[in-house]
Amino acid sequence: MAAERTGGVEGKAALVTGAASGIGRATALALGQGGARVLVADRDRAGAQAAAEAILEAGGEAEAHAVDVARADEVEAMVRAAVARFGRLDCAVNAAGILATPALLHELALDAWERTIAVNLTGVFLCMQHELRAMRAQGAGAIVNVASGAGVLGTPALGHYCASKHGILGLTKTAALENARAGVRVNAICPGSTDTPMLQGFMGSSPEARKMILASAPAGRLGTPEEVAEAALWLCSERASYVSGESLFVDFAAVAR
Repeated sequence: MAAERTGGVEGKAALVTGAASGIGRATALALGQGGARVLVADRDRAGAQAAAEAILEAGGEAEAHAVDVARADEVEAMVRAAVARFGRLDCAVNAAGILATPALLHELALDAWERTIAVNLTGVFLCMQHELRAMRAQGAGAIVNVASGAGVLGTPALGHYCASKHGILGLTKTAALENARAGVRVNAICPGSTDTPMLQGFMGSSPEARKMILASAPAGRLGTPEEVAEAALWLCSERASYVSGESLFVDFAAVAR
């Protein structure tokens, strides 16, 4: 495994939220394969443990951690656990998120709005707060927030999801500016439609949604979590040492149209 560690994250201490499945899991595995030590965090403790064990079985170093990113106390404990386990925090990928049930704005229930914002946006805010404090104290670090093509486009019946992803891009740019002199880089990735359990569940509940999503993919296929993870891995690495405040689209030109 050592001979394959060429991703520029060798020996780094990493944290990934939403790491039990989909893009988060693929990113955690990619970081582990690249030689990083990974705290694998998710609400799904069993899923996080399975991802951590996959890294360990491949010869890497990882530890599972249960967290609800919408809870400030749990997020603080998560970052504290990462620093306690690895001695520092070099990179963090905030991938935890939910894809809400579609509803037109004038029919959207307040609790659905609040839950989407709490997980997708406030969760990223809370994670960044504590990650930034750890990284600023050591004078270096890289944060990658997982947004979406919905961070720059509107989508009917997904106003709550779009608002949360637009917000992530604003937080990313602000944090990048605030922390440039502190040696901390902050970027976002904007995946297109990606073949994750979350998206499959969403498409399975609505034939109209499946048709819309597949029609929006210029490549004629969904992306894979591993393809998105490669972008996150690069942004975490020293190869992206002068990249900050960017929103990197991993969507095979879906937003370019």
